[in-house]
Amino acid sequence: MVQPTFSRRAVLLAAGGLAAGCARRPEVEPARLRLATGPEGAVYRRIGGVLAGRVSEQVPGVTVTTVPSGASTDNIRMLRAGEAQLGLTSLDALITTDGRAPDGVSAICRLYDSHLHLVVMAGSPIGEFADLAGRRVSLGARDSGTEFTSRRALELARLELEWLYLSQAESAAALRDGRIDAMFSLTGVPTPAITELAQKHAIRLIPLAAQAGALITAFPGPYTPAMIPSTAYAGVPAARTVAVPNVLLVRNDLPDELVHAITDTIFTRAGPAAVPEAWHINVRTGISTATAPLHPGAAAWFRDRKR
Repeated sequence: MVQPTFSRRAVLLAAGGLAAGCARRPEVEPARLRLATGPEGAVYRRIGGVLAGRVSEQVPGVTVTTVPSGASTDNIRMLRAGEAQLGLTSLDALITTDGRAPDGVSAICRLYDSHLHLVVMAGSPIGEFADLAGRRVSLGARDSGTEFTSRRALELARLELEWLYLSQAESAAALRDGRIDAMFSLTGVPTPAITELAQKHAIRLIPLAAQAGALITAFPGPYTPAMIPSTAYAGVPAARTVAVPNVLLVRNDLPDELVHAITDTIFTRAGPAAVPEAWHINVRTGISTATAPLHPGAAAWFRDRKR
């Protein structure tokens, strides 16, 4: 089990204070933290790197390093096992069937929404979701949010197919080479692996409007209907789909002052957006983590913001 490293010496964080309510940040002790991200070709890798870099730059004495993973459910496992102290997950993978988050973890904030992509090559005979029956399809990396959400959609449709577990980059390469017939990807828009594929090869997105409705009906809360716009990928028409919020998680045993400082960095000190998804991170939606509880340090920051 990898535990965060804290010194005994408290350090006063940079002056300037919160956007509202406080003259300065609380004091925190130096720490080395690990942030679980995702597989190759995933937005989680990009935005996780940005978040780790900003916190390391803006919170004196705190260093955050990123850790590759399978993504959502793998990150939750790593957090609970103490292999990471921070992690990214899709909201549907976080909320259990009884509507609660797993023991030992809580939320810092909601970040941005991921959209479920179902990608095929332009010449594919697959024209709709039902055509996946009997096909070879990548469900994303094992223990990823892609696997979690796409499995739910397939189970609701009672479709039987041959599935593989491939990262987004691996899925795109396999689709290009004809080793699979389609790939799922639950990710931000645009996502690197699909962007690179579309730049060199003609692809299509299969509409998922009916699947969005089925997921919303069967699992109220984390899902909303959405659209992947025609501007997302070169030469690819718009497609209706389902969106799922992403949440930044933290272990419950991290000090309140440290989580308060991390939350402050995300919302007031992050600087210019380095990736498109970062433009969607804002205070208004950041507190909306559904039934996943906020860590006390994050909750205190949002309370300070309202003063």
